[in-house]
This record gives sequence, C-alpha cells and structure tokens, in this order.
Amino acid sequence: MNQYTQEPKLTDGKLIWEACPPASLDPEVISCVEKPFAAGGGIHLIRGNLGRGISKVSAVSEDHQIVEAPAVVFDDQDEMMAAFKRGELEHDFVAVIRFQGPKSNGMPELHKLTPALGLLQDKGFKVALLTDGRMSGASGKVPSAIHMYPECANGGPLAKVRNGDMIYLNIKTGEVNVLVDETEFNGRLPEENSAKNHHIGMGREMFGGFRQGATTAETGASNLFVID
Repeated sequence: MNQYTQEPKLTDGKLIWEACPPASLDPEVISCVEKPFAAGGGIHLIRGNLGRGISKVSAVSEDHQIVEAPAVVFDDQDEMMAAFKRGELEHDFVAVIRFQGPKSNGMPELHKLTPALGLLQDKGFKVALLTDGRMSGASGKVPSAIHMYPECANGGPLAKVRNGDMIYLNIKTGEVNVLVDETEFNGRLPEENSAKNHHIGMGREMFGGFRQGATTAETGASNLFVID
C-alpha cells in the first residue's frame, strides 16, 4: 500500500516514485479527516417500501434533498428523453426508470438523463430519479435512488409503481416510499417489461443466459462471482 502514498513521475525516461504532499494543497477540494465536508459521507443507503438502493448526496444541495411528487414511469431512458423533448415534464415529478437492472438489459449507464432533469430542477420544479439501473459517479445535483433492489425483472416493488403514484424520497434520512394504501399496493401485480423486444435481433439473443444468471446489483451484477 505504500505506493498509494507516492506519486509516479518520469525523469529522463525512467519511472520514479516521489512522496506526495503531506497535506492538501487546497482544503476546499480535498479536506482533512478532522474537518470532513459531511459527517455522514457522500453516499447514503436508501430504503423503504420500494426496496433498497443507494444515493450520492454529496453534490445535491440541501433544498433538493427531499422530494415528494407524482411518479412518471418509463421502461426505457429514451422514453423519458422523448417526453422531455415534447415538453411533457414541465412539472414536479419523480422519474421512475424501471427494468434497467442486470437481468433486464445489463444495467446500462443512465447518465444522459442528468442534464434534462437538472434543467427542469433549475426551472424550479421538484424532480428526482428512481431506478434499478445505474448512474455515473459524476451524476450530481439531482436527487436519486439507484441500484434499487429487488430489481423489476425479479418482481421488485418498483415494477408496481404507476403513473401518478405519490413518491417520497428523502436522501438525507435515507427514505424512499410510495404513498399508496398498503393493501392496494401489495395487491398489485408487477408490470412486465414492455421493452423485451430489445433482447431480440442483431445477435442479442446470445446474451440471454447472462441476463438470467446475473447476480443482483448489490452483489456485483456478475455472472462470474455468484454469491448465495
């Protein structure tokens, strides 16, 4: 581990290791352990009646860390972008992007949703993102709960959410709940993936076994290291 405390440099074509600065050169960028930017760290566990996920809270301002708004449900990130371009998302809402987990479509990157959601947030709307998919670590100012478990392909509760259901997301306290009568919600059947046609054609059928054998997001979304 000692090399992690050193900086590699090339001198006369040779690799050498030099000691890193003993203290941060800019405490506004890298603080010391005695003065952390936040006592609880930058990633929070999120859980509630919609399952369990994670949220990167470090770049979300205090006034955007709690959102209570109706769900707008999509089975594909392109569906949400199309609705945004049509001007249909000019209001408070929680974008529910489902069937984006390992067993659905390999858990693709959803970072391209951030600029659209960020623009709506800048317009004054309360917006958030809820998905069983993943986001880039650079996805910052919009509150989100990602890697939701159980994923929709396994009948997770996110697959029961309908347009208009009120969603409460509090990334500060780590809460995510659908505000629907418990008996009614439990009685709903999970929706099926409307984008299953994405699995067919151009050789994608060959990956069916990998999708079925993929572990959960919490255990690495892997076919190689299966954890019971």
